[in-house]
Amino acid sequence: MSLPRLPLLVLTTALALAGCRDREAEAAAQAAVRAEAAERQASEAEAGFDKAVAEENWALAKAQGDVLFMRWPDTEAAERVRARFDEVAEKAGAEREAARTAALWSYQSIAVTGGEQRSAAIDAREPLDTDGSGRKRVQLIFRDHPEWGRSSYLVLQAGDFDCYGGCRVNVAVDDGEPRRMAASRPETDEAIAMFVEDERALWRLLDGAKTLSIEFPVKAGGTRTAVFEVGGLDRARMPGWD
Repeated sequence: MSLPRLPLLVLTTALALAGCRDREAEAAAQAAVRAEAAERQASEAEAGFDKAVAEENWALAKAQGDVLFMRWPDTEAAERVRARFDEVAEKAGAEREAARTAALWSYQSIAVTGGEQRSAAIDAREPLDTDGSGRKRVQLIFRDHPEWGRSSYLVLQAGDFDCYGGCRVNVAVDDGEPRRMAASRPETDEAIAMFVEDERALWRLLDGAKTLSIEFPVKAGGTRTAVFEVGGLDRARMPGWD
């Protein structure tokens, strides 16, 4: 007696299957639309990346790539950019590091009797405790004075150098072997300074160097080593030294 109900069941099942296929087709169509939109937006980001690369604006190119990977990581545009991104990121990092190290230097040009005094100064990467009162900055200065000539010297904020009458300091560039250089503490209380006598040789050591370290004796006992990140020096700011 249930036979008459069978065609209705078959029809219901067929309708359900058709509805399921319609929903799948609709979902697939929507996914295709989203994928097309993603590719279009990713291509626009890729164009921005390409433009920044052409202009050698590495920081902007890296930023464009980062946005592209974050928002449209699975697109063909992302794949194309990914093939070049490591080189761009490396150049952006080098550019950022160059700007950082350049900002470590300060330059002055002031009028003095007889002409103009120029100087280039940089603080040590880490402050040092030179007299037991705590860590304080150590400064390296190159100076060109119309009357006193050219000089290079360290300046302490506290303590003193044990270099009256002359001493020798260890100077090293990057990971190279240290070399001994003559130094002296002037007989004055106006500033806590110690001159590195061969300022020309010290200046030449900075050419192409990333770091310069100077180990010097202090009155508190022993030695201290100041490390300077010198890679950002603008040598053109001190004409006549090269």
